[in-house]
Amino acid sequence: MNIDSLLQPYQHFGVNLGLSRIVKILTKLGSPHQQFPIIHVAGSNGKGSVCAYLSSVLTEAGYRTGLYTSPHLVNWTERICINKKQITEEEFCKLIIQIQAAIDLTEESPTQFEVITAAAWLYFAQQKVDIAIIEVGLGGRLDATNVCDNPLVTVITSISLEHCQQLGPTVTHIAREKAGIIKKSCPVVMGQLPVEAQEVVRSRSLELQCPLIAPSPAEQTSPGYAKYNNIEYPLPLQGEIQLHNSVLALTVLEILQQKGWHITQESIITGMGKTQWPGRMQWIDWNNHQLLIDGAHNPGSAVVLRNYVDTWKRKNITWVMGMLATKDHSEIFQALLKPGDKLYIVPVPESNSANLIELVELATTICPQLQNCTTYADVFLALDAAYSDTDNPDNLVVLSGSLYLIGYFFRNQQSVSV
Repeated sequence: MNIDSLLQPYQHFGVNLGLSRIVKILTKLGSPHQQFPIIHVAGSNGKGSVCAYLSSVLTEAGYRTGLYTSPHLVNWTERICINKKQITEEEFCKLIIQIQAAIDLTEESPTQFEVITAAAWLYFAQQKVDIAIIEVGLGGRLDATNVCDNPLVTVITSISLEHCQQLGPTVTHIAREKAGIIKKSCPVVMGQLPVEAQEVVRSRSLELQCPLIAPSPAEQTSPGYAKYNNIEYPLPLQGEIQLHNSVLALTVLEILQQKGWHITQESIITGMGKTQWPGRMQWIDWNNHQLLIDGAHNPGSAVVLRNYVDTWKRKNITWVMGMLATKDHSEIFQALLKPGDKLYIVPVPESNSANLIELVELATTICPQLQNCTTYADVFLALDAAYSDTDNPDNLVVLSGSLYLIGYFFRNQQSVSV
């Protein structure tokens, strides 16, 4: 048996928000989610990098640190790590079999995400972690990760329009869902949110008597370094947004220090410097070309990506993009595309890919001054075409639009990080 075959029976249940199914499973398993302290992280964008910073620093500080994230890029095992080391496929399979034994077949079946989340809770309890960093899957209030009554800290990194079918049509609706992870008297660390979202988070924090900290961004001191509260630290993840995300992690670490956790300044500096978060503003060498990869798949992350691309001051930008049918294509194109850009649209294999012709029509309507906009049957054909333009030595090629596309790319190519 492998992970795919064990998870396959739950695949067709899709998104089905709610806590009753996972709570029943965890109760039958002896409530593993109550056996170790957690940091709970929600947000439209940035939550993955905040989790990665925290995992790296706490590991460096000597704590046995669990990390649960989603989605994965290449393998299911990426989602469950201890001290930055992925669970083995064999261990993962054993956990799923244990979860299956706890499922009541006479009741509503859990979703695939609920099974994986239950496996993470069980693994961290069995492995006796000192602490776990838990990334919300979708929303917050009804997400399968939201089963702990007393997290050490909750974090809300950012809020923008996303998953509107499940979370609601406005930023205020989405903020209410994400603020659902806030628990009575537990500290809340808040990123830079739209005013209406801030009001929701502040109101919920006040109602539940939670200390609320909204830190200012760090100051960039030199390329790859930042300073916050008299600590200068390496910033290995790319983009100005990391001046915000890294400070959210540092603020969480300050709260842990105040609670008695032993985290030295040396651990913070070393841990921040060792942080990795693949597939997000990552430069790789592909066939002797520099390629920028980013899984930006919603309007907020698209704005961040375009801002980063603009800092390179290249005259020619070629976007190789694939998107899922469920995403806000119009807002993403508006954020990314500028006159003179090229856009090569590709399918997202093994996923609910958007219609390529419709994307071309939409993109050319939003940005009629595109130098070129065409479709390719495969991401690698598009990349070959993007780099074949020898008349444009100042060309920057960006692969983006979906983490599932990035995962497909990684699974099917050999690359060396640069």
